[in-house]
Amino acid sequence: MTGFLTPEESQALLLSLRVSTVAVFAALPFALAAALFLARARFPGKVVVDAIIHLPLVLPPVAIGFLLLTIFGTRAGLGAFLLAHFGIRFVFSWTGAALAAGLITFPFQVRAIRLSLESADKGLSDAAKTLGAGTFDRLFNVTLPLAFPGIVAGLITAFAASLGEFGAIITFVSNIPGETRTLPLAIYTALQTPGGEAEAARLSALSILLALIFMTLGEFAARRARAPQ
Repeated sequence: MTGFLTPEESQALLLSLRVSTVAVFAALPFALAAALFLARARFPGKVVVDAIIHLPLVLPPVAIGFLLLTIFGTRAGLGAFLLAHFGIRFVFSWTGAALAAGLITFPFQVRAIRLSLESADKGLSDAAKTLGAGTFDRLFNVTLPLAFPGIVAGLITAFAASLGEFGAIITFVSNIPGETRTLPLAIYTALQTPGGEAEAARLSALSILLALIFMTLGEFAARRARAPQ
């Protein structure tokens, strides 16, 4: 890989992997909770809640980046509060890139986990409850094992999608070398640079290879999640 990419390109690749890893694993507990809620709960307005959770799939990523900038910008709002009281800054930081990527790919995890839960035998949890298993006992010994194929499928799919995220990241945290310049932003930068076509081609080929690998893994995991349990 060192001979294929320049140090700057390798830096962009490693940053992309770092951002995507933090994004998907930080979002996982919330995705699991949302999937459990949608799969098991019955209440008026459930369709609306479901639509809100999946909104990042249809909104322009730039719009999500702008909303994040409005909320977490350091001049006002929640961003100013976090910076003043806890020293936490998301804007123009790789952690902000992870936040944007995690929000964009959140629905992928929710959907995969939910499908896995809905395809499982619902009587197993009821049987465990009848035998005296408590809420947390059923969660860790029945629900999570049943949801595991969906968790894996969601993680892989979200990770692959996160590697390709561009609009929300560049809008929220800009394009800073070594800090927020992920693989898609490095491709964009190369295309804006005279004579950068060769670099853009190398990075695009790498992006295609990574996408094929992770999408193939995600499809295998999704099939396992959809299989009767």
